[in-house]
Amino acid sequence: MSDTEAGLGPIEIEVIRHALNAAAAEMAVTIWRTSRSMVVRELLDYSTAVFDADGSNLAQSASIPGHLNSMTHALRTVLAEHIPPHSWEEGDVVVFNDPYCGGQHLPDILAFRAVFHEGRRIAFVGTLCHHIDVGGLAAGSYAAKATEIYQEGLRIPPLKLFARGVRNEAIVAMIRLNVRKPDLLMGDLASQVASLEVGQAALHRLARRFGAAAMIEAGARILDMSEAGMRDAFAGMPDGTYEFEDWLDDDGVDLGQPIRLHVQLTIAGDTATVDLSGCSAQVRGPTNATLGTTNAAVMFSLMCCADPSLHMSAGCYRPITFIAPEGLVVNACHPAPVVHRVAIAHRLVNAMMGALHQAIPERIPAAYYGNSYVTTFQTVGPTGQRDVLVEIEIGGSGANPAKDGVNALASGMHNNANIPVEMIEAQLPLTLTRYALRDGSGGEGRFRGGLGLVREWRVDSPAAYFTANMDRFDHAPYGLAGGGPAATGRLVLRRGNEETPIPPKTDNLPLRQGDVVRLETSGGGGFGPPDARDPEAAEADRRQRYV
Repeated sequence: MSDTEAGLGPIEIEVIRHALNAAAAEMAVTIWRTSRSMVVRELLDYSTAVFDADGSNLAQSASIPGHLNSMTHALRTVLAEHIPPHSWEEGDVVVFNDPYCGGQHLPDILAFRAVFHEGRRIAFVGTLCHHIDVGGLAAGSYAAKATEIYQEGLRIPPLKLFARGVRNEAIVAMIRLNVRKPDLLMGDLASQVASLEVGQAALHRLARRFGAAAMIEAGARILDMSEAGMRDAFAGMPDGTYEFEDWLDDDGVDLGQPIRLHVQLTIAGDTATVDLSGCSAQVRGPTNATLGTTNAAVMFSLMCCADPSLHMSAGCYRPITFIAPEGLVVNACHPAPVVHRVAIAHRLVNAMMGALHQAIPERIPAAYYGNSYVTTFQTVGPTGQRDVLVEIEIGGSGANPAKDGVNALASGMHNNANIPVEMIEAQLPLTLTRYALRDGSGGEGRFRGGLGLVREWRVDSPAAYFTANMDRFDHAPYGLAGGGPAATGRLVLRRGNEETPIPPKTDNLPLRQGDVVRLETSGGGGFGPPDARDPEAAEADRRQRYV
């Protein structure tokens, strides 16, 4: 088909749509097969997507919601403010991680490549990976006590790592000099670049078959389809204004000062407006978010309420307006630290779901664990060799109007796997002495919340340092419709026969050989009043949990 003959029918649109999804999935497999660090290869903390020529997400892999719904914001920011569309050439790869240039937090490095057909830009392909370390106060770059972004690690503004296919070795040298595990980071970054090449090749195959004009037309039609599906979802909800709030424990610096996340959701016909003006002002510690993170949480929450057949693309964003004034924890101003922005994202999803429950109570579950339990170990060997482990633990999902929550399920903004015990013990001087479900951690109710986890690490090296950046230790995941809250988290150091609590936001805690760190994560909230539950059925359900 020539470029002047587009006029695509519904079959051609579906062929192209599914081919774009396949391209994003193929990109994801490439990263999985070629990455170096455990946080990418095993934890699967990465995402891939295909965008139209203007930077709107058209297709995505089954990856991390918190990444995918932020990548359009990131790419559009780069195109509008840093590297305009006309300055991209064949072979260019742009990378960056600066939250104040459209990113989320410094460990997340984004990489984009423009795709051309016969000299015309027809698309972009993009990847986002959570890298094991980008410098800063603590190994893993998840410092819990940072008070400005300069303490959080290396900031990379949008720049061309590759220009016309030639790698800029000065940029590579600068990155390597500022991170703790340069070989692992550069290996994962090379994996991202390879993924972009795979995506580009897939789009070239499509363009050779359909032509550039058809690719542009198909992208516009896909966005329109997604918009229509999202409008249908809102039209099926009762008009009204619904409010809900949830709280984070504190920012790790000003201890004991809770952070308010307040959502005001207005449904009007086939549109939705989310007003976050009632959220707390930005805080001194790193529990802040820029708009990329906030956008991801808001959009994800609303897209979850649409028909399962909805095609997820940037077209879904069109009927949604969100208000987030500058200077709040949901739209922090430079130079606020933001590494723990994921706590804001999780808790925004919890608050959004609480508001949505008022509109569509039959479809919304109680709160999931609502937190990333980020643990980092830096071990020190006899010769001074240092290794880094970053783990992100999860908890239980919330019960819903029809059934119990799921135990130990990556929920909400997560879609992570666990790092296998055998992998950790084979590569680092750490032993996992316990990995189990946490009995009694789910909220009570007619339907009980899913259970959280217990995970223990023993230090086998002469010395180590432990960093934690967590929440949900004071404010529990809520239940709905009379259901009870889940258990809060717990973090403990066992040294010999003595146990000592570890603050959930801790930097570089010195550990000795033989020390054991135990983490107990939250479950999910319960749904419905407990007294409505048949005792025999409840006991049967309890036994079934452990089958």
